[in-house]
Amino acid sequence: MNIEKLLPDIKKNIFLRNYTTFRIGGPAKYFFVAKTKEDLTKAIQMAKKSNLPFFILGGGSNILVSDKGYNGLVIKIKNQKSKIKNNRILAEAGLALNRLVELSLKNNLTGMEWAVGIPGTIGGAIYGNAGAFKKSMKDLIKEVEVFDTKDEKIKIFKNKDCKFGYRDSIFKKKKNLIILSASLQLKKGKKMKIKEKIKRYLNYRKETQPLNFPSAGSIFKNPKNFYAGFLIEKCGLKGKRIGNAKISEKHANFIVNLGNGKAKDVKKLIKLIKKKVKNKFKIELEEEIQYLSF
Repeated sequence: MNIEKLLPDIKKNIFLRNYTTFRIGGPAKYFFVAKTKEDLTKAIQMAKKSNLPFFILGGGSNILVSDKGYNGLVIKIKNQKSKIKNNRILAEAGLALNRLVELSLKNNLTGMEWAVGIPGTIGGAIYGNAGAFKKSMKDLIKEVEVFDTKDEKIKIFKNKDCKFGYRDSIFKKKKNLIILSASLQLKKGKKMKIKEKIKRYLNYRKETQPLNFPSAGSIFKNPKNFYAGFLIEKCGLKGKRIGNAKISEKHANFIVNLGNGKAKDVKKLIKLIKKKVKNKFKIELEEEIQYLSF
């Protein structure tokens, strides 16, 4: 089956660096923007019919795409509908986290403030159980609507079914489960207090993170009882550069793209960090980012 006939709006050879926060990544053989849940499920079905590998791309944070690109179909999710009902936000997977923070504030709902400044989508945040300031998606999720690519059925997962862990969920382990939308339970709050919290968290990010350069966010998970950034710093790696990729001086758990950075150079820095931290502290650092096409 020819995917181009099955999906008329499909594009070819689109550079993924334009769709990742790292600004790194070669071309996708095929690229499709899913503006609705129906678009998303249809694109997956058509990829399966065409025996074509596919990858779901959200906000493009927390990912390193190889320089050679992706030899399949990248489905960029843009399904962004949302509605509020009884202190609950029902939101589609493509909605930006920052938009969710804005919606919460507008409706005097508290619980989402920690996500301000995180450049991902709700789908991606659920997938990796994103969190900050001792809060995470696990604390808010009531239900997740999922498309199972195995039997092509839509299913509802309760919070406990999602098997949330530290930067982890069932969706990371079972790639056949594609997040379509979610229901988040928030609480009524005072607008001024919510605003203050958002401002405080945003200022903290600006002070401690290299937001003026493209990056994928935190590269590594924090090992038990330690901060990954602290361990990397103690290895004297702040400012270490390979090509146009550099370990940030501001926060050692961030690798930044200085301009035209290459995935292979980021990979070398990651390898170096893991080796140095293991030698010095006997700790195996585990990546928080995902890799595509390595």
